[in-house]
Amino acid sequence: MLSDPDRSGAIIPYGVADESDKRNISRPATVIVSPQQEEVFRSVGRDYADRPPQDDILDAVRSLGLPPTIQAVPQLGPTEAGPNAFQPDQMVPYYRGARFAANAMASRFPEAREEADAYLAQLDGYVEAAKELFRAKQQD
Repeated sequence: MLSDPDRSGAIIPYGVADESDKRNISRPATVIVSPQQEEVFRSVGRDYADRPPQDDILDAVRSLGLPPTIQAVPQLGPTEAGPNAFQPDQMVPYYRGARFAANAMASRFPEAREEADAYLAQLDGYVEAAKELFRAKQQD
């Protein structure tokens, strides 16, 4: 996560500004820079749903051959969901609905099947993560 309110620190220099967005935000991007300040991975999404598979990101980080770091487990303070936040029990049905919609669109536009399949795989990961979150919340 990066905060760059005027977009001059990284959003524009890294070429990830979304010029069509009136809020002056960036497109979703993942850029991995080596300790030698060389870019070793770049993924810039076209929209908020266009993200790289996490395995691609992890492979890029592993390719650097860096030793693991050790740090204390972060201590989280109290959190409060905003008024529009999804509750854990709402997330699985939401992602399943998105999955059905993506499948329907891919059926209508066969030329988009490969891209839809990548998005569907991402949604499957989200469903599994949402299920884990729901189970964890039920144990609290």
